[in-house]
Amino acid sequence: MTHRIQFYNRHKINKNKSLSLKEISDISSISLKDIKEIFDRGIGAHETNPASVRLKGSFKKDPSAPISKKLSAEQWAYARVYSFINKIDLIKDGDLKYLNQDIDIARKYIKNIKPKK
Repeated sequence: MTHRIQFYNRHKINKNKSLSLKEISDISSISLKDIKEIFDRGIGAHETNPASVRLKGSFKKDPSAPISKKLSAEQWAYARVYSFINKIDLIKDGDLKYLNQDIDIARKYIKNIKPKK
């Protein structure tokens, strides 16, 4: 299940609806400024580490695949936003104890977050 689908299920959103960063911010109670920062970091990660970007459709890792077969920078950035929010929600629910990215932003919402080792 993708991070987007997990987010939509958790917040009871129609899966056919596309959300703007503003709408995601409003639903998640994460500031728009922080959502935009996470999104921009996702764009940067796509540019600086294209081998980590997953394939379109299957969402599997294939470092050797051409970039044309992988998610676009915007898709990758939205995935990072949804992943962040889902993990924050899981941490708040006590089901997750760490984050592997954007810990500096997460600490604004949850004080005792641990980085994944």
